[in-house]
Amino acid sequence: MAQPLRPPSAGRAVALLGLLVLGAVVGIAGALVQPAWFPGGLLLALAGEAGLVLGASRATRGRSGGVAVAAGWMIMVILLTVSRPEGDFVFAAGSGSYLFLLGGIAVAVICATFGAGRQPDGDSARLRK
Repeated sequence: MAQPLRPPSAGRAVALLGLLVLGAVVGIAGALVQPAWFPGGLLLALAGEAGLVLGASRATRGRSGGVAVAAGWMIMVILLTVSRPEGDFVFAAGSGSYLFLLGGIAVAVICATFGAGRQPDGDSARLRK
């Protein structure tokens, strides 16, 4: 049967907020690393994001941790794409930047989906043999 939605506990809310900030930090780091050593920097940035999203999902024992990290990453990367009045910008118009943006979104969605989901009775969503 469907369970009513309950707000998260205070500890879980603080953990998710911390993961949101950590996702933003990884987005900044990835934006700075990916153009430095192309294609190695791009792969390193995407691998770091994937590891953080999967790790957060496992640490929180649910998809909410991965979604929080992915949301923080996406918000920060979108904010970094905006050019400033001085004409400065972080992302150049090149294939590496577009691969980082689109590949990062795809990695975030895939890894957040692979996170350990929970059933209403608390058991893992994975099938057992």
